[in-house]
Amino acid sequence: MRHARYTLSVFFLFSVCLMAQNQKSKEKFINDLISKMTFEEKLGQLNLPTAGDITTGQAASSDIAKKIEQGKVGGLFNIKSVQKIKEVQKIAVEKSRLKIPMLFGMDVIHGYETTFPIPLGLSCSWNLEMIQRSAEIAAQEASADGINWTFSPMVDISRDPRWGRIAEGSGEDVYLGSKIAQAMVKGYQGNDLRKKNTILSCVKHFALYGAPESGRDYNTVDMSKIRMYNEYLPPYKAALDAGAGSVMASFNDIDGIPATGNKWLLTDLLRKQWGFKGFVVTDYTGINEMTDHGVGDVPTVAAMSMNAGVEMDMVSEAFLNHLKKAYEQGIVSVERIDQAVRLILNAKYDLGLFDDPYRYCDETRAQNEIFTASSRAEARKIAAESFVLLKNDQQLLPLKKQGVIAVIGPLADAAENMAGTWSVATQQAKSVTVLAGLREVAGKQAQILYAKGSNLDYDAAFEERATMFGKTLHRDNRSDVDMRNEALAIAQKADVIVAALGESAEMSGECSSRTELKIPQSQKDLLHALLATGKPVVLVLFNGRPLVLEDEVKSVPAILDVWFPGSEAGYAIADVLFGDVNPSGKLSVSFPRNVGQIPVYYNHKNTGRPLGNSEGKFEKFKSNYIDQRNEPEFVFGYGLSYTHFAYDHLTVSSHQMKPGQSITVSVEVSNQGNYSGKEVVQLYLRDLVGSVTRPVRELKGFNKITLAQGEKKTVTFTLTEEDLKFYNSDLNFVAEPGMFEVFVGGNSEAQLKETFELLQPQK
Repeated sequence: MRHARYTLSVFFLFSVCLMAQNQKSKEKFINDLISKMTFEEKLGQLNLPTAGDITTGQAASSDIAKKIEQGKVGGLFNIKSVQKIKEVQKIAVEKSRLKIPMLFGMDVIHGYETTFPIPLGLSCSWNLEMIQRSAEIAAQEASADGINWTFSPMVDISRDPRWGRIAEGSGEDVYLGSKIAQAMVKGYQGNDLRKKNTILSCVKHFALYGAPESGRDYNTVDMSKIRMYNEYLPPYKAALDAGAGSVMASFNDIDGIPATGNKWLLTDLLRKQWGFKGFVVTDYTGINEMTDHGVGDVPTVAAMSMNAGVEMDMVSEAFLNHLKKAYEQGIVSVERIDQAVRLILNAKYDLGLFDDPYRYCDETRAQNEIFTASSRAEARKIAAESFVLLKNDQQLLPLKKQGVIAVIGPLADAAENMAGTWSVATQQAKSVTVLAGLREVAGKQAQILYAKGSNLDYDAAFEERATMFGKTLHRDNRSDVDMRNEALAIAQKADVIVAALGESAEMSGECSSRTELKIPQSQKDLLHALLATGKPVVLVLFNGRPLVLEDEVKSVPAILDVWFPGSEAGYAIADVLFGDVNPSGKLSVSFPRNVGQIPVYYNHKNTGRPLGNSEGKFEKFKSNYIDQRNEPEFVFGYGLSYTHFAYDHLTVSSHQMKPGQSITVSVEVSNQGNYSGKEVVQLYLRDLVGSVTRPVRELKGFNKITLAQGEKKTVTFTLTEEDLKFYNSDLNFVAEPGMFEVFVGGNSEAQLKETFELLQPQK
């Protein structure tokens, strides 16, 4: 045993020495390279243009090729395929003076060609292993097709579903969001960026982008530092702690200064407080857009963003065109520019591009590792686990594979919309529709009938705005009455109706903010007509954000929220509808009763006049509405199953926690229904007294377990002093002695409760 410990110690020391030697070699290589660069070539490394419409065989004659040859491009994005990327990389490493390879980036957000659920949907799986696996597959496929850098994960916390990009994040909670951020970074980057199946991740959007005023994209963000540190910043920090190599600045301003030019944000916080060693890239034209914020002309904001801590300029070419003059005027130092160049070159070195610029350009990999049967099978499984069963009266679901099933709605046979927003590499036509999935999974055991029933919306112009980027719904030119009558005729022949309704893929996402969150009226009218037939109706809901479902919750017997499930959508939906998979998704964001409640989220603070346990009844001189109850329609963490899980015997190992120690929380969970299933066991804390006001509850742990019919398990959580910490009014991260309540259950309204006390430190 002693010999084994000695061997391990020697190995550890050898590894440390080897790492130090490699670091010295890297520093020497990069320092030597920078010393050879002209000022213009340095600025070129900081330039990230879009590839535009470069096509295979034409790269050498494109406008961008001339800049690459002159050393004026550090990387490209929005270019797809090994052949194109290899052709362009060849210009950089064979025709430019210093032969520096380029980065190739893409918005690989929730999969590459094999597409997974939109990030908001993925987060509802609460399955960190699956989420990490989705990023691993995305990295494998993207790297096989020449990509070595992804602009993901987006870790912005959002509590405003009017904001379209809520679809691209992980919901409202800082704890869950932080865990998912780490899982995504680990999935993309693995444990070694030099491996050919990993890619560099980029955490975005730094910072606070998910909290724009009025829910309108790109709008002003204004919040206190204490809210920033406690409720919005932790997921960015978690992603960086997981090793993310780059950060993207956000479009919004912070404390009156645009993030792209905010030195407190990009230098004081990101580098000095958090110790970030990677590079910062702007968002699309982020530097030039600062002029519209009103903080200066382009030369001024170019220098401002460089001095603030930006290293790479996406599309604006403001660094390329204006930093030399800023240097000559003494506004920007050459040391700062050299630092920026060094960080870009570090990333290229870490990716192994100086050893082999074509390491991501293996055509054999491109042929064999993209959109494979095995990856699609995993995508199908992951999608099914993201669905949230919102309602299931009288156990209408699961459906039997028999009889006649009518599949009706504008989303029922809409392949181009299954992947959802930000699916730039998806081959949309290959996505599996609801109709196709049900027909294949049911086989000959059931007859599947279909009618579109309605267009997305009565307004054709609105539908055009909501189906951009090739995500058409093939608008039907028949009258609304004719379409509805056809659907009703089909419905009359059926034993059960599956209504595929909701948003189109581009009704959420970037620049898809909404003031009204209901299902479009044309579809609501169709749904009402289907319900009037008296046939049982299952609403399969497509959405990239929480929707207002007051009418549907009252009238529809079963509602399955499938978000946008990805390339295997139809199969995954059929698996759940027919009970081959028991739904286990839990909401990562609250669903409002109406838009007037927004923002509504579970971990709010109490007022001095909190509403008591009135079950929705109005109380004068309490914090409530006169026309609506306070609670959301569906709370954070909510989600039904085809079976029933019971919670009992919540215990804590001790009712006192000494500083530096921990306690164990245990709960018994049993499956008392008729199906095996998965349950997300959730633990929440409440700090009863603090130096600053504290939330009514905070998620501090979760565990997704599988229980067979009749099975019982004891689930345990360990709470440490770290779990009790928060940022106080001095922005110190502290755990304050006092009483805590701990709740465990299946959603944020968990009823089982225990208490413990964090003791004063001993003097």
